[in-house]
Amino acid sequence: MKKIILLGYMGSGKSTIAKLLSEVIGVPHLDLDQMIESKADLSIATLFKEKGEIYFRKLEHEIFQELISNPNPMVLSLGGGTPCYANNHMMLNGFHSVSIYLKASIDTLSERLFLNKKNRPLLAEHGDTDLKEFIAKHLFDRSFYYHQAQHTIVVDGKSPELIVREIQKRLA
Repeated sequence: MKKIILLGYMGSGKSTIAKLLSEVIGVPHLDLDQMIESKADLSIATLFKEKGEIYFRKLEHEIFQELISNPNPMVLSLGGGTPCYANNHMMLNGFHSVSIYLKASIDTLSERLFLNKKNRPLLAEHGDTDLKEFIAKHLFDRSFYYHQAQHTIVVDGKSPELIVREIQKRLA
């Protein structure tokens, strides 16, 4: 069994899908953001606020490298920006890993993130009216990195269970 790496924009369902996929296939799930918070003993929002994004991205890269180097199978959910910094996208498709981009539309992302934006450092400063425009621009900026994944699964209007079944079909 290989490492399964889930990537995509914030709100695309990476953590939810990773947990469910982990249960279904019997492989441990690790969430990169949770591991960063644990190592730093700070929330992601506090890390951004107190240490800055550069510090956060450096720590993110170090922990991602450690996880990729780990020979054990796992389902790994990345942060939305992980593939876009420090050449992390180059580590997505190693010999013992499979990467899957969970692709959500701007409308889906806007709906999901609107209610939770105060917990998202990159969204917290945006007003309700420009949130959709920010997501559209940000998604465009990151799309090159997301498309480095071996597989893409569109998640719009699908249940987590259906998405997990689609992932299993791709991995078969």
